[in-house]
Amino acid sequence: MVLLEQILAESWNVLCLSAPYMLFGFFIAGLLKAFIPDDFVARHLGKESKASLLKASLFGVPIPLCSCGVLPAAAGIRKQGASKGATTAFLISTPETGVDSIAVTWALLDPLMALLRPVSAFLTAMVTGQLVRTLDPDIKQEVKKNAPVEMFAMAPVAAPTAAPSGGCGCGCAAPAPGKKATIMERLRMGMRFSFGDLFTDISGWFFVGVVIAGFITVFVSPDLVDAYLGNPLVAMFVMLIVGTPLYVCATASTPIAAALVLKGLNPGAALVFLLAGPATNAAALSVITGILGKKSMVLYLIGIMVSSFLLGFAVDAVYSMTGLSAGWQTGAEEAGRTLIGTLSALVLFGLVLFGRGGHGSCSDPACECG
Repeated sequence: MVLLEQILAESWNVLCLSAPYMLFGFFIAGLLKAFIPDDFVARHLGKESKASLLKASLFGVPIPLCSCGVLPAAAGIRKQGASKGATTAFLISTPETGVDSIAVTWALLDPLMALLRPVSAFLTAMVTGQLVRTLDPDIKQEVKKNAPVEMFAMAPVAAPTAAPSGGCGCGCAAPAPGKKATIMERLRMGMRFSFGDLFTDISGWFFVGVVIAGFITVFVSPDLVDAYLGNPLVAMFVMLIVGTPLYVCATASTPIAAALVLKGLNPGAALVFLLAGPATNAAALSVITGILGKKSMVLYLIGIMVSSFLLGFAVDAVYSMTGLSAGWQTGAEEAGRTLIGTLSALVLFGLVLFGRGGHGSCSDPACECG
């Protein structure tokens, strides 16, 4: 019972530290959903060029999708004519980071890692996308301009039930002809998505990550980490082996990495886990093979592994040159018990218990779903 109380206490500290940043991340995700058109990404990725790789890598950085949630969105932009290289870049930068995981990284690790993480995701996406573009040239395909894609699609959905005549497919009343959504309607739709669909998709894995962080804090000692993961190269290799087949989203991987850093893991190894874990897992790789082909899937893995290692060494060098210590905020246990942190954690629990998921809701801001 004493050990259980310790695990719960440490998990609660991690949750309170990260909860305000989680809520902020979901709010920003709602704004992105509300004001960026669903087909915005697809319209910019059709050309086989370095510009499309750059756009795909940049577009993916703020979008908060996990390694499985990004698959239908990637399949959609691929069908619309996005090149293999651009699709690969989008598949990597999107799950490796997002506004929510960047905010949580700031809370549980430090501002430097919160900056280096999205930059590393962008570089990994660019390098791997270029690798696919060079070694597995794309077959030119026609862009289907009239087939909009959900940029924030969580998973493939079943065919909708019949809608009322003139409706939007969600069973809601149709908007008046020519009616445009107001700013408040767009905000309501974006927040309904962010704290509904998106929260449902991410929250379970995040709470699992928080509990795992509690276990690590209680059972893993600095001496144990030093004995088995003291060598930075060995530590990065272990993190790569553990992270590649594991299903863990960018947000859920953060408390796990933060707990290990607190015990002495070098920041470069933590970054390897933060990059490889969300971008790869056994289930997603089979779907990626169907989207890009076997050769591109192999190049996808190689690009992520090599880039993660190189960026891990680079991050260690940055921390060494600056004299900073990763995870300095993680040890501030009292910070986890602030009123704002406690209230934010309770809000997260409230969303789990009483929140209404947005699955099946209309994604059209002009649709009067109420």
